[in-house]
Amino acid sequence: MNQNLEYIKKKLALLPLSPGCYLMKNKNGKVIYVGKAKKLKNRVSSYFTGVHNYKTTKLVDHIWDFDYIRTDSEKEALLLEINLIKDYTPEYNIMFMDNTYYPYIELTNEEHPRLKIVRSAKNKKSRYFGPLPDATAARNTYKLLQRLFPLRKCNVIPNKPCLYYSLHQCLGPCIHDDTKEAEKDLRNQVIKFMKGDTKEKIEELTKAMEKASEELNFELAMEYRDLIKSVEYVTKRQHIDFNDYGDRDILGYYVDKGYLSVQLFFMRGGHLLSHEYDLVPVSDDAQEDLLQFLVTFYQTNNVPKELLVPQNFDISLISEILETKILQPQRGDKKDLVDMANRNAKEALEKKFLLRQQNEAKTIGAIEELGRLLQIETPHMIELYDNSNIQGAYAVAGMVVFRDGVPSKKDYRRFKIKTVEGPDDYASMKEVIYRRYYRNLMEQREMADLIIVDGGIGQINAAKEIIDSLHVPVHLAGLAKDDKHSTAMLIDREGNEVPIDPKSQLFFLLTRMQDEVHRYAISFHRQVRSKSLFASILDEVEGIGEVRKRKLLNKFKSVKKMKEASVEELTEVLPQKVAQELYQVLHRED
Repeated sequence: MNQNLEYIKKKLALLPLSPGCYLMKNKNGKVIYVGKAKKLKNRVSSYFTGVHNYKTTKLVDHIWDFDYIRTDSEKEALLLEINLIKDYTPEYNIMFMDNTYYPYIELTNEEHPRLKIVRSAKNKKSRYFGPLPDATAARNTYKLLQRLFPLRKCNVIPNKPCLYYSLHQCLGPCIHDDTKEAEKDLRNQVIKFMKGDTKEKIEELTKAMEKASEELNFELAMEYRDLIKSVEYVTKRQHIDFNDYGDRDILGYYVDKGYLSVQLFFMRGGHLLSHEYDLVPVSDDAQEDLLQFLVTFYQTNNVPKELLVPQNFDISLISEILETKILQPQRGDKKDLVDMANRNAKEALEKKFLLRQQNEAKTIGAIEELGRLLQIETPHMIELYDNSNIQGAYAVAGMVVFRDGVPSKKDYRRFKIKTVEGPDDYASMKEVIYRRYYRNLMEQREMADLIIVDGGIGQINAAKEIIDSLHVPVHLAGLAKDDKHSTAMLIDREGNEVPIDPKSQLFFLLTRMQDEVHRYAISFHRQVRSKSLFASILDEVEGIGEVRKRKLLNKFKSVKKMKEASVEELTEVLPQKVAQELYQVLHRED
């Protein structure tokens, strides 16, 4: 039951009857939900009256205050809502999967055009092909286009020809001044090819293959044969075809059991390419969630010439935002496409929900068993800690969080050990637990139900010393490994071994937890060590300061990758002389 209801009722009376966004806050002042409204007073008041679904009821119980921002229209409110959700990532908002960045092939409109694989289709001067199903499809298509059409490959045109020019895969604008007309023709050929008109190109490759075969150059003939197969594979049509070669997206959705399933199919050049799928807990209004999905998606993806949506979807607001034709077909092939998207949404939800129910039943059962074995209440929030160092050097620790047996990656934390010198895992554990829970107390953050440390009684005692000194009511346990580094046993707060059936769901869950915290700590340790080695090598080279260090680190990520780079690649970040000196330093032990 919300303890701040009287205060909220007074604020509700002051709300305007105008469009805008509202931000719900918990008792710590954290934004936990962002919404939009045509009339702020009516929408916000509705949360505190009537009956709601489980998700909204749970939200209302945690609302202690709210703010609002007035806008001039509902359209402005929707766009503001999307940006506020990105800024605050509120826990009660629908968060669609982070897979909205599909790959495209970009054909630039530069003086000397080139092809690129990109994840955003927002440069209005370029021509885009896609979205493509995945990165592999994008790379295969890109490689094929690069071989068939000799456009320039380099980011910056050099002063001399490169290997691609020698292989006849570039016209050489670096040394020829008369390539513009040929490049313009190649650009048109690429567009024609990507629209599915490949007949001329296949005939050209077939003649070249036959000629190579007649000249007994069978290796070259096989290359042409493979190219023809690649063209046919990349541009092959699926069983769903439209003769108008139009670009359109098809929206389908289904709502059931408190979840929203969304299917967005992509049709390019008249044939179906791929689709976007999402399954999320639905809010009070599925239409609002669909609007959020579409606006978010098309902020980072190409808007097609036509969007097909179901008849029961209100298109009034989305029509103001998306500059495209939005249709709600009632008959014919286009309606069949929408029906197909709806069917897929329904089937996906039913399958996913059944699988999720099965997995949750197993996981919740394992968590309940863990509570019984440790003689505590079922621990819904569990934190696991692990240290990582090399003889005390680059000492770090990782903390992962599992909620009801599921990793909560937004709650993961990494720690650089600050006060411990030398290899002292117990002292490191004390420092990490102290920093974590002192801050939790100061900022009134959520406390875990159970802390699990990676180790035996020594690590448990180290954590217990800090927890007891801070008077934090958190249960403790340890996970020990055998000599083969496999999960071996659970240890309670007092150091007693707790037997677990190695074939049980609990054992498998604890193993996954232990592997996850170890992976997280090790990956952070490698990152810290790599950056340190990176910096120490760069310090030896005159002309590399902090700005250039950051640029090199952003580009090459590690010493190994920097060492594999050529002088030419290093000069993309550094002046020629500095790049040559760095190259010599990196290879002086070779």
